[in-house]
Amino acid sequence: MSELMTARSLTTRPVVTLGGDAVAHVKDTVCDAAASRITGFTLTGRGLLSGPMKEGLPWSAVHALGHDAVMIRDRRGLVAAAAMMVHQQTLRARMLGARMVTETGTEIGTVLDVVVAGGTGGWVVGFRVAASRGFLPGPTRHRRRVYVPRGDKLLVAGRAFVLPGDAVRHVADDLPGFTSLVGGVPGYWKGSLP
Repeated sequence: MSELMTARSLTTRPVVTLGGDAVAHVKDTVCDAAASRITGFTLTGRGLLSGPMKEGLPWSAVHALGHDAVMIRDRRGLVAAAAMMVHQQTLRARMLGARMVTETGTEIGTVLDVVVAGGTGGWVVGFRVAASRGFLPGPTRHRRRVYVPRGDKLLVAGRAFVLPGDAVRHVADDLPGFTSLVGGVPGYWKGSLP
């Protein structure tokens, strides 16, 4: 199984060519929520005072997403950021803070982060959620943060994500537990998703 990581942890991750040249840093992740995939990254320069770059990194130019860097073949894979964003939104704009419910109407909570698979797939496999009181009872000020698998289908309805009811039967308290959870679901994880 590819390593699982949170999309927020990708922020500031270096973008490096296979030749070892550091090209940029990840500013934000661009996702297609309906397809449950990363479609690219917005970038910042490498220096301390560097700002956003006018170029973006489409997923098609990513050689591999690893724990320490985003690997690309060479700098020629970068494209105009504006062109890359025409039909897509950044993770912060689209997913973070969105409501999450089941298809039967059970309120799960609010999306805090997205869990993605490293390697070459770029798949969204789950979410880190601030659980609603009805989903996981407890004091509001100590609301539990849990990891929820996305299930076999994910519907996007405005600023809400609708998961199948069976996707939330099991939740994990941390990323290693979540990795074990989705790795142990028959047919759920085979290195790529539908």
